[in-house]
Amino acid sequence: MSTPTLTGTLALLGFAVRRDRLRLPVWLLAGGALVAVQSTSNQTIYRTPEALAAYQASAGSNAASIAFSGPPVGLDTVAGTVAFEISTPLVVLTVLMAMFTTARHTRADEESGRTELVRSAQVGRHAPVTAATLLSVLACTGMGASVAAGAALTGLPEQGSVLLGTATAGVGWVFTGVTAVCAQLTAGTRGVHGLVGGALGLSLVVRAIGDITHDGLSWASPVGWAQATHPWSADRWWPLLLPVVGTPVLMLAARHLLDRRDLGSGLLQPRPGAATAPRSLSSPLGLAWRLHRGALLAWAAGIVLLGLVYGGLAESVETLIGDNPDAQVFFPAGSTAGLVNAYLGVTLQVTALMVAGYTVSATIGARTEEAAGRAEPVLAAGVGRLRWLGSHLTVALVGATALLALDGLATGVSRAVVTGDATDLLRLTGAALGYAPAVWVVAGLAGALLGAVPAAAVPAAWIVVGGVAGITLFAESFDWPGWVTVLSPVARTPAVPAEKWAALPLLTLSALAVALLAAGLGSFRRRDLVPG
Repeated sequence: MSTPTLTGTLALLGFAVRRDRLRLPVWLLAGGALVAVQSTSNQTIYRTPEALAAYQASAGSNAASIAFSGPPVGLDTVAGTVAFEISTPLVVLTVLMAMFTTARHTRADEESGRTELVRSAQVGRHAPVTAATLLSVLACTGMGASVAAGAALTGLPEQGSVLLGTATAGVGWVFTGVTAVCAQLTAGTRGVHGLVGGALGLSLVVRAIGDITHDGLSWASPVGWAQATHPWSADRWWPLLLPVVGTPVLMLAARHLLDRRDLGSGLLQPRPGAATAPRSLSSPLGLAWRLHRGALLAWAAGIVLLGLVYGGLAESVETLIGDNPDAQVFFPAGSTAGLVNAYLGVTLQVTALMVAGYTVSATIGARTEEAAGRAEPVLAAGVGRLRWLGSHLTVALVGATALLALDGLATGVSRAVVTGDATDLLRLTGAALGYAPAVWVVAGLAGALLGAVPAAAVPAAWIVVGGVAGITLFAESFDWPGWVTVLSPVARTPAVPAEKWAALPLLTLSALAVALLAAGLGSFRRRDLVPG
């Protein structure tokens, strides 16, 4: 007698909750804090009718601003500006949470062999994927509650706050279903992340084109569904019917696809490999590049797009905040080159934080290989430990440096097109590369953790990234003690072009990065391999 397909779902859901009891609260707190900080700052910046009118006149007619933020509605109120500026970052944060959570408990568990072990007991075929999607849906719902609380507790109207939170959760529900479907298509977790990331990117582009052209194309994007609710202006609830209907359809599709594949495989079979390996795979560095190149290219595309948008928005900065002293306090003090340079300094700093995230992701990729047992046969074939881990670190460091250069170049190109001044290309590329030592320090910390505490390296490394981002973005606004700011290598880097370039901080950070990387390599050389 066969086991019912959903047998064991609740037990697996409880186990998944226990596994993610530390991860998910961090995501939820990040969402609530993000909207609370945005609300507080906007209430300070746009507290006068004149400031709101200037913002509406500039941002509401700027195609780059609309492409990045969404439909320019409700900009005559402070709450409306919050919805306009925060909805896209909230959506991206929630989708990433849904993607990582769902993939971790579906495809990643199959890769590690957990699903096969669980299925050997009285557990139904559909129970693992159902438990994973239920957990993600609950997490997205919690994100919506956190967002609503962050908005309402900072003084924004409650109905719009709840609508913003629900709309954000709705996008997460949809991408939970998208991730579950992608987990049936490909046999690797990296492939799932790539497919879902591509779907998110396509959704953002479709929404942007639709909002700029007003041709209704944004209704083809789940991101467009959320932003069509217009929190704190029209307060439309009916667009949420789309994710409510679409999410179950995607989950049923995932179950249907699951029934048509074998455990551990994907419906999209990889093409047969060549009879002989290329010469590039004859070295640890070539193998590391092959493992990381897909993720690096995806990051490069996103960073270039972001740089183009930031550069295109720069011309609007002076109009938005030139006569608003409340807004100017949110930019670096003592800028000698004007508000545009202050704005560019902040955007380059924010992108550097994102690149630090890539660096950690690439660095701990070595831990993924070790945990999955793929490092052991490579090391058994005469490859030294230092060469193996050093190859992963090299790809992470060089890749991060290239991403910074692309960010500066894209921002410079966008600025040069607007201003006609080609000197922005070299100036902004150099300013972006100034964050390289800070990013290397973050990579060094991840490498040191990988060498010293491999079992805890992955969550600890991401906590480092979150801490660095929090200190960099909020320490000055919240008047934190000076010793706290010192803990962030990005905050210690001069925010060129708003601030003057200084060699000493960069040399100090470079030396610290070398020391941390050496410590990580040394620890890895001495310890045993630790499986996942």
